[in-house]
Amino acid sequence: MLTFKETTDVRSQVYQDALQIRTAVFVQEQQVDPSEEIVDEEGPVYFVGYIDETAVVTARAFEERPGVWHIQRVAVKKQYRHQQLGSQLMEYMEQSARQQQIQTLTLGAQDQAQAFYLKLGYHVHGDGFLDAGIKHHQMNKSLL
Repeated sequence: MLTFKETTDVRSQVYQDALQIRTAVFVQEQQVDPSEEIVDEEGPVYFVGYIDETAVVTARAFEERPGVWHIQRVAVKKQYRHQQLGSQLMEYMEQSARQQQIQTLTLGAQDQAQAFYLKLGYHVHGDGFLDAGIKHHQMNKSLL
């Protein structure tokens, strides 16, 4: 069973677990330079999903402007993919956002992950862009 923890404390174990997943997925698998991946760490809320005591999925969010959460760094450990863990994490984050009166979720989705976000009710907004050398599009979801 997947359980969730969240933190804003970059000294916490939850943050360290998030960082470990991000390093494995973005730095090692996708070859993103750590100086582009490990940035702006102070401030966001870090969400981590655990199976037993193993951290398997993560993302972070911050209030970009009043009522709008910007979601970033959504990642699932390779051996745990295709088990709906990313979807469960996004649903958990959406519930958390609603509790805090957040009305809109926005994110920069890697183009290869667009179908995942479309299934969750996100919509592509605007032109594509490169982030860390990877094609992305902004995607938004209204919680109203």
